[in-house]
Amino acid sequence: MSLLRLQDVSKAYGGVRALRAVSFDLRPGEIHALVGENGAGKSTLVRILTGAVEADSGTVEIEGRRVEHADPVAMRALGVAPIYQQPALLPDLTVAENVAMGLERGGPWRRIDWPGRRERARQLLARVGADIDVDAPAHGLRMAEQQLVEIARALGADARILLMDEPTAALTDREAERLFERIRGLRAHGVGVVYISHRLEEVASLADRVSVLRDGELVATREMAEVDRNELIRLMVGREIQALFPKRTVPRGDVVLAAEGLGCRASGIHGVSFDVRAGEIVGFAGLVGAGRTELARVLFGLTPADEGVIRLRGAAVRISTPAEAVGLGLAYLPEDRRRHGIIAEMSIAANTTLAALRTISRAGFLDFAAEREIAASYQQRFAIKAPSIDAAVATLSGGNQQKVALARWLATRPSVLVLDEPTQGVDVGAKAEIHGLIVDLAAQGLAILLISSELPEVLGMSDRVVVMRAGTVAGGLDGAAATQEAVMTLALGHQPRLSA
Repeated sequence: MSLLRLQDVSKAYGGVRALRAVSFDLRPGEIHALVGENGAGKSTLVRILTGAVEADSGTVEIEGRRVEHADPVAMRALGVAPIYQQPALLPDLTVAENVAMGLERGGPWRRIDWPGRRERARQLLARVGADIDVDAPAHGLRMAEQQLVEIARALGADARILLMDEPTAALTDREAERLFERIRGLRAHGVGVVYISHRLEEVASLADRVSVLRDGELVATREMAEVDRNELIRLMVGREIQALFPKRTVPRGDVVLAAEGLGCRASGIHGVSFDVRAGEIVGFAGLVGAGRTELARVLFGLTPADEGVIRLRGAAVRISTPAEAVGLGLAYLPEDRRRHGIIAEMSIAANTTLAALRTISRAGFLDFAAEREIAASYQQRFAIKAPSIDAAVATLSGGNQQKVALARWLATRPSVLVLDEPTQGVDVGAKAEIHGLIVDLAAQGLAILLISSELPEVLGMSDRVVVMRAGTVAGGLDGAAATQEAVMTLALGHQPRLSA
């Protein structure tokens, strides 16, 4: 008997059909991967399974019993626990309080066992290999830490059906592998896992079966051992993708940005030295907490440096604010696009010019014709899929939102572009498109710093790799020396072996 079965499930929003007669099942002790491009219907399927929305037609069964009029509370009681791509913690509560949400029973006037609550949170976090202060407020956690708290909370619910939607989107390879070990342990105890990921290497290593959604329809369900990566991509996008990492050699110019002994006590950054040339992509690798994002924030003036020197084209500069950074030709695409990269409720046109308002202002008034011209040019250049530049960015897929965020900073005409997790949470087709855009920008002479937790992305896109550990540079790797083994060796505090 299946743990979970969907039969001919359909769902439409207005006139848009999100799911069309989708049938899907999950066996006890199985990891069943669900893959597809953004907009394929994966998130709608998860919302139906959690009771957040109701299907227009079709049936949902759990252990052979049909579920009628499901809601989130009822589905949780039936053993369904979701873990979403974007953490949904309450920012002003502590880690322990967030873990306790939905796990503790009792009325509003019950006495809370605070030591017991903290100890349970510590135990659950230890199960996912997370060393996080349970008394820390959630708003102070990095995205990767928030994701681990979400996973720990779901494990605490003793779920029989676990819905994991991009659970490793903000995790390093090492943290992800710890999570995979835990998922395999759950499988061994009979838990069924629906695993959604754009990282096909994860799917290949974890899943027993894989189902592919495209344009709201189920196009295939296969045993994982019987399908390879190229076939999965073809099923997902309906076409061949020639190169996921379309890196090409371009002439390198002079050094545009250099850091010498850079440090910031507030960010834990110290003694950082590196340089990047025009036309060059320098990848920054390291474990979560190594200081890569903190370095990006120092360079952009969000947390100004208090030691060392930043040089732009050889001249020492002081960057105390983001406005100063933009004025000097720096642009920064942050890792959390929903919080810092876009304003979801605003239009594509407004988002595109948000960082360059001075260039489209005349006597204190915005030139809306100029705004629309700039936005339309980037929509065409980046192939942003939207009905018009007046569409709210919230209505776009993750990949198209990221293109808008990138356009916003390119509109400032920077000479240095800092990209922090530029393809996080986007599908394989959009990832290839964004990689192509990055390579094109390097060919146009931009100096690019690429921060990514995906080692294949760092290695496939970078001319050189800088590895960070504990807030400083652990080492640099060029050309053939930049391998996954060498990067991880430096990230863990060792020196890579040199080939003879």
